[in-house]
Amino acid sequence: MTGREWIVERQDGIEIWTIDGEARRNALSRAMIRELQGNLARIREDRALRCVVITGQGDKAFCAGADLKERVSMSADDVHHFHDSLRATFRGIEAAPQAFVAALNGAALGGGLEMALACDLRVAVEGAEMGLPEVGLGIIPGGGGTVRLPRAIGVARAKDLILTGRRIGAAEALSMGLVSRVAPAGALREVALEVAGLIASNAPVSIRQAKRAVDGALHLGIEEALAFENRMYQACLATKDRVEALRAFAEKRKPVFTGE
Repeated sequence: MTGREWIVERQDGIEIWTIDGEARRNALSRAMIRELQGNLARIREDRALRCVVITGQGDKAFCAGADLKERVSMSADDVHHFHDSLRATFRGIEAAPQAFVAALNGAALGGGLEMALACDLRVAVEGAEMGLPEVGLGIIPGGGGTVRLPRAIGVARAKDLILTGRRIGAAEALSMGLVSRVAPAGALREVALEVAGLIASNAPVSIRQAKRAVDGALHLGIEEALAFENRMYQACLATKDRVEALRAFAEKRKPVFTGE
């Protein structure tokens, strides 16, 4: 399935969403964000879909940030509306019941890195660069970068990247926990789909509840966080998939999950 801005492929319980904008370094445009919002709305109730991989066309850029050529023609109101849409869309990725894996096929800069940060996991190809260069452009990260980056890698490291605007490579990103895996050149899709496949083999309700448990309890006090985790756990107990998992274990076979 191909839109104007995204190519969507389906493999069993996994979808691969590829930004179809290699000529503009897969930059964030208004049309691209609108189409992304449509994709997120489409999968909201899709119980058969377990994981989404987001990547970019080509080998130069995952997403180089905002489309500055488009930005030049925007009024102040247009810019405010664009950033409102951007923030809401990235929150939509976080709130989706499916797990999201960002496969960084090249540079992930500015809003491109912020989109990757909204995903649950990030895999980078060797040679990929990452950074939030906004302070050098007279602004600050406006798509959640100052919020999500410290949560991902810690305050000191996040301030190092945000305040200097410097770019880092895949090896440094791995060492600080910004990405969880680095793939050899030519093997990014394979590695990303391996990660997605591991996720997709699990119970959909469990994936959703585990994602909620981690994100929702991150900055709660310990007692509050444990109570929140318990609420997420309780939602799994009445599912058919939990019964299927127990039956499959007893029968020494792989469970067949339905998301119910």
